[in-house]
Amino acid sequence: MPDKPGPRLHGIIATVVTPFDERGEIAEDKLRAEVRYLLGADITALCACGTTGEGNALSAEESARVCSIVVDEVGGRVPVIGGIIQNSTHEVIRYALALKAAGVDALQITPVHYLWSPTPESTVDYYAEIGAAAELPIVIYNVVPWALIEPDVVSRLADLPWVIGIKQSGGDLHKLADLVETVSDRISVLAAVDDLHLPAFVLGAQGALAAIPTVTPFLSTALWDAVQAGDLDLARKLHGQILPIWRAIDGPNQPATIKEALRLQGRDGGVPRRPVSPVTPEVSARIAAALDNAGLLAAGVEPR
Repeated sequence: MPDKPGPRLHGIIATVVTPFDERGEIAEDKLRAEVRYLLGADITALCACGTTGEGNALSAEESARVCSIVVDEVGGRVPVIGGIIQNSTHEVIRYALALKAAGVDALQITPVHYLWSPTPESTVDYYAEIGAAAELPIVIYNVVPWALIEPDVVSRLADLPWVIGIKQSGGDLHKLADLVETVSDRISVLAAVDDLHLPAFVLGAQGALAAIPTVTPFLSTALWDAVQAGDLDLARKLHGQILPIWRAIDGPNQPATIKEALRLQGRDGGVPRRPVSPVTPEVSARIAAALDNAGLLAAGVEPR
């Protein structure tokens, strides 16, 4: 991989929830506790204000506050990535400068995605302009189905000086395989389809930046380590423990299901920000059963 600014991203990069209280305000003590918990699992970096962190519901000022808290709690032990989910170059740059002032090491940025699909040329210009303005390393967050960046365009983006990685959330293992072959010598290819981490790692993805390590950080780092050691029997066993948990939390109400999975482990991620609703008793029981089967259900904690 040629020299690029910022950290060389690899391994398990955890995403951190943004805990809110009942008034919808950021709960700093709960956020700090979650950061400490994730750091204990030997993660290689931490991402705040992404999808798991409800970054779409945060103002620039709130995003900067969350990132500042995470940076302070991390204390330089691992890189901190700040997420931005906006729909204009102007707004992304405004957020980026706020997160830069908060001390993040890199940015995770979605393509423009409201209503329309950007052209390849506008996508390249978008990331080039943001990088030049913010002068921070960028991880492309390739997540939006109707604005998915195709591998040939990612190859053009990989040549931009500030682009250091891609979080491939597109749901197509074929595209991830193409990216590993075509751009992983220039940028980090990070798996983000949570039920496909095992095959992604075997194909050569350089790590994962995803939601499931938030819920299963110790199992996820063990899965990564097993693949790197060539122990595929152990890797398949760990995959079998993680997969039912992902099936239980996956869905359109994911901020709430992830926070419920934390609660059932004895962790406190607060409540989701409205209009996201708390989970139903049926969903809580489903998540509890999956965690119990993996040995992660906290003693004395009951489903809702």
